[in-house]
Amino acid sequence: MEMNQNQNGAEDPTKVSTLYCIDLSNPDIHQSVSLLKQACLDCGFFYVVNHGVSQEFMDEVFAQSKNFFHLPLNEKMKVLRNEKHRGYTPVLDELLDPDNQLHGDYKEGYYIGVEVPEDDPEAEKPFYGPNVWPADGVLPGWRQTMEKFHHEALEVAKAVARVIALALDLEVDFFDKPEMLGKPIATLRLLHYEGQISDPSKGIFGAGAHSDYGLITLLVTDDVMGLQICKDKDAKPQVWEYVAPIKGAFIVNLGDMLERWSNCLFKSTLHRVLGNGQERYSIAYFVEPSHECLVECLPTCKSEKNPPQFPPIRCDTYLSQRYKDTHADLSVYNKHQT
Repeated sequence: MEMNQNQNGAEDPTKVSTLYCIDLSNPDIHQSVSLLKQACLDCGFFYVVNHGVSQEFMDEVFAQSKNFFHLPLNEKMKVLRNEKHRGYTPVLDELLDPDNQLHGDYKEGYYIGVEVPEDDPEAEKPFYGPNVWPADGVLPGWRQTMEKFHHEALEVAKAVARVIALALDLEVDFFDKPEMLGKPIATLRLLHYEGQISDPSKGIFGAGAHSDYGLITLLVTDDVMGLQICKDKDAKPQVWEYVAPIKGAFIVNLGDMLERWSNCLFKSTLHRVLGNGQERYSIAYFVEPSHECLVECLPTCKSEKNPPQFPPIRCDTYLSQRYKDTHADLSVYNKHQT
């Protein structure tokens, strides 16, 4: 089969990346730290197993996700995402790689953030507020399942962050502080790829090439291959490798914020999704520190020879700009509002 080698990358349909696997139940924390350090220096992607979320519950979350995406479009548009990025994102809503994408991403999604009541002063913050939920009569038990998963995934993220802290020669609880993951911006995103066949040479992707914005992302997928990573974003042409789904494992990747924090010691990695004609479901959980957190070079990641490469920036300022850059203006959906 002849594959394209253009600016969208060298293609090898069989190339599957070998990733490190971190066992969160391993009593030898030094071994976990060593593995994670190797993974972060190698490609910024790794598997996490024995994380405490049961397979039975994971299956339930996927079943409920499918229940939502199988609803008629007019029902889904009733819970269209708002300006705080809560609710439904239609196909083509997100454009992650404008230089190489003809259209937006061929995926639909659903954002669920930290639940903060509208009358709470904290709800004034850009990434806090009440979630948008389908009516209970439409999807019974749906909200309860997603809230439970949001809570359990945050505990997994905190456990991973403790290993990252040790790998960066910080105190184990560095990221547990109130201004970090004590009051995090944590966003669950259900994703559905409808079975479009991607064609990089024509700019058609399930999800365009991008690196994630935040600290870390946890991803769990069904058994359909689709996620690809590019270990060296500066290579010409870029080389893309598939990441194999492992049942019960989270795929974890580092975000741009951690690259910035670590002064580029740990790099965030370009990734994308190619559709092969099969329907695919995945669930991403994006973890960032608090709104007020000042992201500045970590003391263990700078020296006279290696001064800070980025100025300090507040977490909410940084995230707001990144979301604005990649999502359609909500006014394009006015015709759907009744």
